[in-house]
Amino acid sequence: MSDTKSIMIVGVGGQGTLLASRILGNLLIKKGYDVKMSEVHGMAQRGGSVVTYVRYGKSVASPIVSIGEADIILAFEELEALRWAEYIKKDGKIIMNKQVIEPMPVITGAMEYPENISEKIREFSSNIVEVDALSLALKAGNAKAVNVALIGVMAKSTDFSQEEWLDAIKETVPEKFVDVNIKAFNEGYNK
Repeated sequence: MSDTKSIMIVGVGGQGTLLASRILGNLLIKKGYDVKMSEVHGMAQRGGSVVTYVRYGKSVASPIVSIGEADIILAFEELEALRWAEYIKKDGKIIMNKQVIEPMPVITGAMEYPENISEKIREFSSNIVEVDALSLALKAGNAKAVNVALIGVMAKSTDFSQEEWLDAIKETVPEKFVDVNIKAFNEGYNK
């Protein structure tokens, strides 16, 4: 069995998934891992699906995560959690932000937003953490810090210390946003 770990960060364009993946990537590189990342944007600037594959270990051949291979799925939105749930390992963890962002087909009335998403996701994994990351970000002082609040929740499921994560945030986030992002991370970490 490979020593490679796989994390998927999934959400909707504009939610900060790419910053979250950069924070994670910077931490992993600093820890000396071979890191492969791949970002897929589906009309990201218009609220479309965004997924980042992050794989790390001693030697990683490919950035792509296959179905049933993700150790963690960090989902910034409920429907995106459901869309990618089949990628989780049997013993993997799904961390899902309890936020709904309606896609264009729902907005136009062509489709309905699915009901009972949590129950549907449990068909793939019973290890689900549901988080109201917007309230955590607001406690920290900025609604846009949802992404880093979610990173804080995920950080407890990794082998890295709180201090290592905070260092990665300081090194990745623009200086004027460091304080609010540290607060958001801590809100998520202490949840």
